Parts: sequence; C-alpha cells; structure tokens
Amino acid sequence: MKKIGIFYGTTTGTTLEVAQQIARQLDVKPEDVHDVASTAPSAIADYDVLVIGASTWGAGDLQEDMATFLDGLQSLDLEGKEVAIFGCGDDSMSDTFCNSVGEIYHRLHDTKAMFIAPFNNDGYQYQHSESDVHGMIVGLCIDNVNHPDETARRIEQWCKEIKEEAA
Repeated sequence: MKKIGIFYGTTTGTTLEVAQQIARQLDVKPEDVHDVASTAPSAIADYDVLVIGASTWGAGDLQEDMATFLDGLQSLDLEGKEVAIFGCGDDSMSDTFCNSVGEIYHRLHDTKAMFIAPFNNDGYQYQHSESDVHGMIVGLCIDNVNHPDETARRIEQWCKEIKEEAA
C-alpha cells in the first residue's frame, strides 16, 4: 500500500479522536498522524495518500487551523497525490452539516490532487451540506453528537474504500 499521512484540524478533540480511529483502521503509525496546528504544509511531501479532516464551526466555517494549513497546500502542486477527506459535524445544523468536507475539497480542487473515497451519508438528516458536490458526498461525514453509535462502522467502511482505491 502507498504511504498514508493523516492531517487533521481540531478544536475540541473530536476530530483528533476520529483521525486516530482512521489511523488504526489504515495501520498508519502515530508519527504519520499530524495536527495541522503544528505542521507545515510541506510535510505532505512524504506521503502518497493524504487523509485530511476537520470539523465545521459556527455558520458552516472550516476549523481555523485547517483553514491556515489549506492556505499553504493551495500553493503546492499535488499532482500524483491521492486525497481522502473526512469531517465532523452536527446534522442538527441542517443547513451547514459537515461543510468542512466540501470546503477542503473546493480549496484543493485546483492543486491537481486526485480525490478518492467519496462516502454515502445515509442516516443523516440535513437540508444542505457543502460536502455534497454535484450529487456526490466527497468524503466521510461524522456526527458524534447525534449518531456516535454509527462512527466506528462508518470509519471502518470508509477505510476499506481507501484501501481499495489507494492500493
């Protein structure tokens, strides 16, 4: 399998917990799991597959550290890199659920990265999400507020998809 690096932005620790669960499923070593608050965008150079995740805040805003990290990534040529996106949100915020997933996708769209591992959001109740791009959910959405019982299953299924696509 290709070398995987996980890059996450967290404020309360929820996205860190999800990143750690993803790392276990993908057999990613702890030193390859990066908090973007203390990681330079150039750190992605060591990896073939980038798993990038953040939470959604306020009126659908991207977590602050991830926004800064993406500013740096947007200036890089990510040709040859595969990117899988995950995000944490609350589906009771029905008009901005997991907007972070869509924000990451849109901000990296012109970097020549290849996006992998879209995921089905069945079971969530929301009206709108930036993670839905042209009818496709472009990454994994996690709601540990309202659906914590689904988190492990969703992560496991998503990681199987990453393993298949990044093989």
